[in-house]
Amino acid sequence: MYTLFHGFYKYLTQKDEFWVLILGLDNAGKTTYLECSKTKFKKNYKGINPSKITTTVGLNIGNIDIDRVSLNFWDLGGQTELQSLWDKYYAECHAIIYIVDSSDRERMDESKKTFEKMICNENLGGIPLLILANKQDIPDCMGVREVKPIFNQNAHLIGRRDFMVMPISALTGDGIDEGIQWLVQSIQRNIEVRPPKNAEDY
Repeated sequence: MYTLFHGFYKYLTQKDEFWVLILGLDNAGKTTYLECSKTKFKKNYKGINPSKITTTVGLNIGNIDIDRVSLNFWDLGGQTELQSLWDKYYAECHAIIYIVDSSDRERMDESKKTFEKMICNENLGGIPLLILANKQDIPDCMGVREVKPIFNQNAHLIGRRDFMVMPISALTGDGIDEGIQWLVQSIQRNIEVRPPKNAEDY
């Protein structure tokens, strides 16, 4: 009887665990985005002051829970020499968040080429992609209407997977909630392709 109730309780309380990669060029705002997401979705969490955030060398890890879903984030360094490490994580992830510095027009083509190289990897086939046009709080930044066509040039590589381009400001928090909700829904729709990490526990 205890085993039956324990199993039922575990079923009611256990969350589906998913891994999400946060990628993009250096200085795109990836770590600021991660900290803002944790501040919004983790009770009593006090994020790192954006002025204290430094360039990521290696990776940062974070987690947020939404209903019965647990999202675990890998925030990977975006410097050119670190991008070669990204593919070590592709087979394990359930979605990609690709962050673009929409205020840096000079590096937009570099960001597009990096994105293109990333989605060519066979381990990312069918995986949901969320492109976030960050730094919308900066005057004269590129809006989604400018950013989206640039990355849509890779439509043949993106394919039929869930794909979205959304505006955000990781500094002010604008757009964070909408992006996370879209991500959760897309991951759940893709659950037959990439089951939760803890699927074997059910």
